Amino acid sequence: MPGRESEGLKGLGRKTEYKSDYAPEVLESFVNKHQENDYWVRFNCPEFTSLCPITGQPDFAEIRIEYIPDVRMVESKSLK
Repeated sequence: MPGRESEGLKGLGRKTEYKSDYAPEVLESFVNKHQENDYWVRFNCPEFTSLCPITGQPDFAEIRIEYIPDVRMVESKSLK
């Protein structure tokens, strides 16, 4: 069985450094082309994982974001 490095996997088995500060600059947005209409925009992330701040063990969740856009909309890849 080949090792992790030979498969091109670098993060497995190593400590992951997670950002803990608020960074709104990573979100990108674009102009809502249909500002005259009210409609729902939905983002579903069914496989969200994080680390428990107390035990350091992984936690799993599903995140759902729903909003009615006004002038600008959030670009989905930047949100992920």
